[in-house]
Order: sequence, then C-alpha cells, then structure tokens
Amino acid sequence: MSQDTINLDLQPRKTIGKRLNHLRKTGLVPAVIHDHGKPSTHVQGDAVTLLKIWRQAGKHHAISITTGDHQFTALIKDATFDPKKHQLTHMVFNAVNLNQQVEADIPLRPHYSEGNDSSPAERSGLIVLAQLESVEVKATPSSLPDYLEYDAEKLINVGDHLTVADILIPEGVEVMTELEHAIATVYEPSALAAANDAAGGDAEADQTPEDETEGSDQAQASENTSATADSK
Repeated sequence: MSQDTINLDLQPRKTIGKRLNHLRKTGLVPAVIHDHGKPSTHVQGDAVTLLKIWRQAGKHHAISITTGDHQFTALIKDATFDPKKHQLTHMVFNAVNLNQQVEADIPLRPHYSEGNDSSPAERSGLIVLAQLESVEVKATPSSLPDYLEYDAEKLINVGDHLTVADILIPEGVEVMTELEHAIATVYEPSALAAANDAAGGDAEADQTPEDETEGSDQAQASENTSATADSK
C-alpha cells in the first residue's frame, strides 16, 4: 500500500503563457492543481525535485502539497517532457479526498519464488511475453498500492498464460480492467520468431514499454495542450 507520505512544497505562480519558457530556463517547472471544479491553482517547483516526485509517486501515490497558505492531497494526472531534451516541462495534479475512492493506473510486475529472477518457463528456455504493464483500479488514496503482482511461477509450459483475474489484489482495492485481459503468455522462441518475421518485426515491438520521458509526438501534443490550458 502507499502508506509512506510524500511531501511537496510548491511556490504560487503568476507567470503564464509565453513567459513559461523563461521560467523553465531558471530551473523551475510550471504546474497546476485542479480541485473538484474550483479555480485551478497555478504553482511552480524545482525541476529536480519534481522529477524525483514523478519517479517516486507516478500517477498512483498520493502527495501532500503545500503552496503558500494552502494544502492539498493530490495525485499526479500528467507529466509532460520535452521530446528532444527529455526534460520535465509541465505537471498537472488532481486534488483528491482521502475518504473518497479514486481511479488510478497501477504498475504490474511478476512475482518469483525466493532465489529466482525469472519464471519456470524462462528458466527452461521459453519466452514469456508481457501483454499488460498496468491495470486501472479504484480505491481510497491511502489504499492505492505502489504496484500489483502476479504469480509468475505458474508460467511453465508453452501456452500457459495469466490474466488480470490472476493478479494478487490487496483488500480495499477494486480492479476496473477486464478480468479476462491477458497479462503474460508463454511462447516457444521459434514460434515467436516466425510470428515476428511474418509481422515485419513488429510482434515484439508492440510490447515495448513507453519511455517514461514520453519522447513522442503524443507527448509533444500533450505539452502543447498543457501549456495552452496553463496560459488561460
């Protein structure tokens, strides 16, 4: 569970629009806090600190934010990065109520038996293809787990697979992703290679995790959207 408190001090911000580029050059990152239909709070923070918070909290760990005389408990809704420099350029927070359930994407990871770092299938030369990297859940902010696990020791033979229903779910957490959705499947290396060749090399490429720096056209579009919204 996300029991550890993450504290973040941010400064109120008056800089908006085109002047945000100058703000970034000083080592600061503009951000905004949305609060249940109330006027958004424009803030700024040290780039290094906010990057650390992003890596620590992701989009699923509640953060205690202090800015001026105001305090918020919030989740990170979006973090935008420069696609060329891979630098954090903007962050959006959503204020949450500790007593109300929220939805969040929680990372998935395999659980192995003690002393192992791979599944039985992989230890015997087979390939396990991960098909889902996170699941959407609903829980109160303090009950959101930092990650969810599935028992990879059940992946032994070709064709073995696990679904969302096989994930180990802690009490107080409701999974919103379809339970039938596959999360990992065992393949024979030769069969996977043949499928990869038939698909023009894209079979495994489709499974490549997105870089957390979001260095893509979508990330650039997200940055433009955030900057536009922030300038209002």
